[in-house]
Amino acid sequence: MLTVTNVGLRYGDRKLFEDVNIKFTPGNCYGLIGANGAGKSTFLKILSGEIEPQQGDVHLDPNERLAVLKQDHFEYEEFEVLHTVIMGHARLYEVMQEKDAIYMKADFSEEDGMKAAELEGEFAELNGWEAESEAAVLLKGLGIPEELHTKKMGDLTGSEKVKVLLAQALFGKPDILLLDEPTNHLDIKAIQWLEEFLINFENTVIVVSHDRHFLNKICTHIADLDFGKIQIYVGNYDFWYESSQLALKMSQEANKKKEEKVKELQAFIARFSANASKSKQATSRKKLLDKISLDDIKPSSRKYPYVAFSPEREIGNDLLRVEGLTKTIDGVKVLDNVSFILNKDDKVALVGKDEVAKTTLFKILMGELEADSGSFKWGVTTSQAYFPKDNTDYFENCDLTLVDWLRQYSPEDQSESFLRGFLGRMLFSGEEALKKASVLSGGEKVRCMLSKMMLSGANVLLLDEPTNHLDLESIQSLNNGLINFKGSMIFTSHDHQFVQTIANRIIEITPNGIIDKETTYDEYIANEELQKKAAGMY
Repeated sequence: MLTVTNVGLRYGDRKLFEDVNIKFTPGNCYGLIGANGAGKSTFLKILSGEIEPQQGDVHLDPNERLAVLKQDHFEYEEFEVLHTVIMGHARLYEVMQEKDAIYMKADFSEEDGMKAAELEGEFAELNGWEAESEAAVLLKGLGIPEELHTKKMGDLTGSEKVKVLLAQALFGKPDILLLDEPTNHLDIKAIQWLEEFLINFENTVIVVSHDRHFLNKICTHIADLDFGKIQIYVGNYDFWYESSQLALKMSQEANKKKEEKVKELQAFIARFSANASKSKQATSRKKLLDKISLDDIKPSSRKYPYVAFSPEREIGNDLLRVEGLTKTIDGVKVLDNVSFILNKDDKVALVGKDEVAKTTLFKILMGELEADSGSFKWGVTTSQAYFPKDNTDYFENCDLTLVDWLRQYSPEDQSESFLRGFLGRMLFSGEEALKKASVLSGGEKVRCMLSKMMLSGANVLLLDEPTNHLDLESIQSLNNGLINFKGSMIFTSHDHQFVQTIANRIIEITPNGIIDKETTYDEYIANEELQKKAAGMY
């Protein structure tokens, strides 16, 4: 068990944590959530011992082992992949090294023999004979083929290194597992494998992730970091979000009878509990939800931006016709004879491993790039708003305040109070609206770009990775806004839940052409025939 007692930490005048008291118990998976900059990663570093709290302490049983997902992808460049994974169990790797050093001695003494025998005993106790096979299973599960297991880490690509470091953290069944954004740079198959691994993991997991689908699949509890405190809630992310929003709504409706509130909350708990799947983690969560009391559900103090896209003109049936678009960039053909028709009410998720191909298609459709061949035509009733993956040109060296920055994109000469009100809904209230556009954080720039799109009144949206840099609150708000959007759209995102809840059509760009299917994302990735086609197997 990992116990946190009265932990506090300040940076100058800024208070990150104060009097944090938690017991992280075996068999549970805790999703640590909080706004960007709240200190989630810092708290994980306190738990791992990398950072010392200024007050309080963290206690881990001396017989228990804690593993952390390393963030330095270049730390093990000279080591073999398989050995790098085994290093996740520091003592086991140390015993292996000592043992090998003794056996390599030319003048092997009786004392060496006794030491070797002692090490062999410890090696067996640490399950050393299974170490290489366990490491290989983890690597294969995450998509690292056997031929790379004996390569040096320095020979691997960036995404392959991420997978090896994840396997290192998972190796040897640690008692406490700390994971900071473990799904970053993982493909869908690796994420699915990791979900199943953690669902069946019997010890304690504490994870930070912006992937709501991942948190929903694996978490038994949510640890909410807010105002320097951490409150533990039973359930996954969706349960925390929906119940906190429901409790907030009920607290605001003071005239509503208490009996009605109680019944609505009870029905909500029962519905979530009944929907729990058959996996170990979900079954455990169901039991916990059955025991929850109404006092456990509290309104969240989180602030959510207001995201709503309202088309000024109703869209016709003729939206977009794309015929034979082909484009080569730096000698690589990224688009090859791409053709499709965008229909009214289509919400198309553009998927595929080639990020450049997807971004290139967006740029061609918005007139920023010219295709080598092929054509496209927008319908006369359409108006487009575009969210580019790289928004640097909109903010770099821009000396305007946010009010003046937004005024540039206002279709009419709107008053300052209108623009301030608009910015306020996107969490730029008061003096925040007078910040210089050039000093914004990544998440703030995204919120500004979304404001620009909302002002346009467009009836077709093109969004290239709009969830990048956003915190969970903003992702949730954007997700809801796009679900409610009455126009059509083409978008990309690595957020599984975002794609699943918005898209009604999937277009995948593959090296062998495009796959175009009216379906949900979950149905698409579960379709083995389509997945084989995407992989070029036939």
